[in-house]
Amino acid sequence: MKLTLEIWRQAGPTQEGKFETVQVEDASEQMSILELLDHVNEGYVERGEEPFAFASDCREGICGTCGVTVNGRPHGPGQNTPACQQRLFNFNDGDTIQLEPFRSAAYPVIKDMVVDRSALDHVMEQGGYVSMDAGTAPDADTMHINHETAEYSLDHAACIGCGACVAACPNGAAHLFTGAKLVHLSMMPLGKEERGSRARNMVADLESNFGHCSLYGECADVCPAGVPLTAVSAVTRERARAAFRGKDD
Repeated sequence: MKLTLEIWRQAGPTQEGKFETVQVEDASEQMSILELLDHVNEGYVERGEEPFAFASDCREGICGTCGVTVNGRPHGPGQNTPACQQRLFNFNDGDTIQLEPFRSAAYPVIKDMVVDRSALDHVMEQGGYVSMDAGTAPDADTMHINHETAEYSLDHAACIGCGACVAACPNGAAHLFTGAKLVHLSMMPLGKEERGSRARNMVADLESNFGHCSLYGECADVCPAGVPLTAVSAVTRERARAAFRGKDD
């Protein structure tokens, strides 16, 4: 399989970047986007040239580390699929594929296709946790939660924090990410203790570092975990609930 790759090259955060054209003559349809980059980098290393920098870890669609924009779409053409699971059978022999980092004002480029996504971590620091007394673990049946609520919470807990939702949004909003965390924790018995303060703090950080929701749903279309678009509404709902109730109940 022959492909023409246009890969983003940028030496550092303050340097100007540009696309570098690479010809690949022996790609396999079963290769993932990241395996394709591995293949390209092997050639660069053998020639004593600097390989392209990109982020990855588990390559099983779980960790959320990988983040590459493929032909203008975060992760690639496959819907709700991370870059490490995007296969080349989605492309045709002779295609040109453009690979670049996630694009967002909240994601400064570190090098090549590696970006700093710590803005998402800052949101989590404001309330992505629960507080409880340390000591002996309680019995499993001391905190009751029905199956429907547990499943609903887990649907939102599936978010892997890759940040593709932000890159896909023309406004650079992180409402799907933040909403998923708010729903997940507000549904759990332990998470309800700090529900109000969590909403106030996380939403305040969200609005300080990210853009406004575009209302078009581009975020849910690229989310590898399939977090439902309804998670976006949790940002407004949880903030309004916290304002109405005042202190946590």
